[in-house]
Amino acid sequence: MSDSHPASLWDWALTAYRAEGVPEACLSLQDAHGHNVPLLLWAAWMAGTGRTLDSDMVEAGCDTARAWDAAAVTPLRAIRRTLKKPLPDIDDTAREALRTQVKAAELAAERHLLAGLEALAGPQVDPPAPAIEGLVAVARGWSRVVPRPALIHLAERLPA
Repeated sequence: MSDSHPASLWDWALTAYRAEGVPEACLSLQDAHGHNVPLLLWAAWMAGTGRTLDSDMVEAGCDTARAWDAAAVTPLRAIRRTLKKPLPDIDDTAREALRTQVKAAELAAERHLLAGLEALAGPQVDPPAPAIEGLVAVARGWSRVVPRPALIHLAERLPA
């Protein structure tokens, strides 16, 4: 990540999410601890690329994530999860087709969120830092409870 042309946040996030154990760690942080996965991935990317993640940056990132979460990501996720199981009086083929479309819209919303977060990022000014530093900083800005063991679990699985 410290080369002169680091990967975009979106590209890095896709690679990171494919790493063994990362999807499960992210979903645990999301579902069990109420954290925002794109925001956490941004924080790890920021740390790993040597970008400043001070309190103002954390606040701006959390504001951006909350806005996208409330307007699109959470409502779309709820619909997708509702459509996961068969529903009375709804044809399974039509339900699955709609669920696929909602899933694509949810992913598009997360991509827009990541683009908004990346737009906040300044240039690399510091040497790369461990992902856990960014994860803890953002988790503290997002919630009163910082699930440090779950964040460490995620950090250990993210690519360097």
